[in-house]
Amino acid sequence: MLIERIYDEDLAQASYLIGCQAKGEAIVVDGRRDIAVYQDLAEKNGMKIVAVTETHIHADYLSGTRELAAATGAKIYVSGEGGPDWQYGFDGERLYDGDTIALGNISIQAVHTPGHTPEHLSFLVTDGAFSDQPGYLLSGDFVFSGDLGRPDLLDEAAGGVDTRFVGAKQLFASLRDKFLTLPDYVQVHPAHGAGSACGKALGAIPSTTVGYERLYAWWGPYLAANDQQGFIDELLDGQPDAHAYFGRMKRENREGPALMGKRAPLQELDPADVAKDLAEDAVTFIDTRSNSEVHEGTVARSLNVPAGKSVASYGAWVVNPETDTNPLVLLAPGQEAAQDMRDHLVRVGIDNVAGYVTSIHGLPMTAPKLIRPADLADFDAAMVLDFRNRTEHTAGHIPGSHQLSGGRLMWHLDELPSEGTIVTYCQSGVRNSVAASALRRAGYDVVELDGSYAGWTAWQQTRETVSTN
Repeated sequence: MLIERIYDEDLAQASYLIGCQAKGEAIVVDGRRDIAVYQDLAEKNGMKIVAVTETHIHADYLSGTRELAAATGAKIYVSGEGGPDWQYGFDGERLYDGDTIALGNISIQAVHTPGHTPEHLSFLVTDGAFSDQPGYLLSGDFVFSGDLGRPDLLDEAAGGVDTRFVGAKQLFASLRDKFLTLPDYVQVHPAHGAGSACGKALGAIPSTTVGYERLYAWWGPYLAANDQQGFIDELLDGQPDAHAYFGRMKRENREGPALMGKRAPLQELDPADVAKDLAEDAVTFIDTRSNSEVHEGTVARSLNVPAGKSVASYGAWVVNPETDTNPLVLLAPGQEAAQDMRDHLVRVGIDNVAGYVTSIHGLPMTAPKLIRPADLADFDAAMVLDFRNRTEHTAGHIPGSHQLSGGRLMWHLDELPSEGTIVTYCQSGVRNSVAASALRRAGYDVVELDGSYAGWTAWQQTRETVSTN
């Protein structure tokens, strides 16, 4: 048996390819939309992808289940659990608790583990060539390394009302009645790692075991004492802000993400054509440089989505394809880098990329306004806006500032003043540059705090040292 973990550091998301080497067949679990990685992996191992499935209706990325099935002819399996409100809107064989998928010598058993979502399945994997007992659990967003899937996302991002309490009770029952009944040696392979917003304290290690989580996870003592209320209180306390785009992901994943099919290579665009389109507001420019470079000068009304491991995350903060219909023009050093960025963007449903340019020379330019921490107290700001998560804000913030995380900003503009200058900050300046660029494009007068909160606290410490001496 082959188990390969495919990890996307951008969204801290893990998908899996499980293959029977004897029969040359494979299944992909929780795949993403840019599917070449799975096709290449199957080909490398002499396998054919014959089945695709997912653990639940995801909120943080668009599923590649339909895309893979269309490209390979694989059979689709999805959860049939969760009741009428949580049924998938596209064709596929429904799986219920105890159902199995046979793959040569391998048996993959669906286990209904509600809590994170009502329809959530985990998958027990048995390598029949080695044992008649399961040795692996693909736990999806049920059990992570050191943490659990949050039960409040349906409230925070999908329009639910107090579903978190039902979900928390379901998680307690799923742990007690399903997870903790498994042998300690069963290896647990979750769908997310550290950095994901699907939990509050995910570990960075890629896998764990039932026994290790039983002994050392924060929730272990609550289960051992059958303390459901203590478990619920601890689980719900301190969950991070949920990104607003999660609601769109839920809707699209339930109905089935649009099929992309074979995509043509991105083309380099003529800067003169791009300048004309910008003047007519016919395209949206994505400046992919660092915040320090952007502060030296950027394309007017551009969005800052820095290249690297967070293109999908930051892209979904500032581009809502349901309302932002302009094609995107990427700044990239070449075609390969541009196509890698596009692959990240399609993972969150941002598909309309027109092409790329390799330079901003000749394009209309502007310089974002900055303010030093020393000048903030005397500045006439309509609002000082903190783009960090609420847990960061609670731990320490600039007095009088208003907290609205960058991932929720553009969906909650009603919280902002309609007139005056807004001074913005995050922790170090990266998130600030991303979110502030979206506010500027929306017409707000924005001044970024130079150095952000880290710069402000350093200035405060210097002041205190000087006054003490």
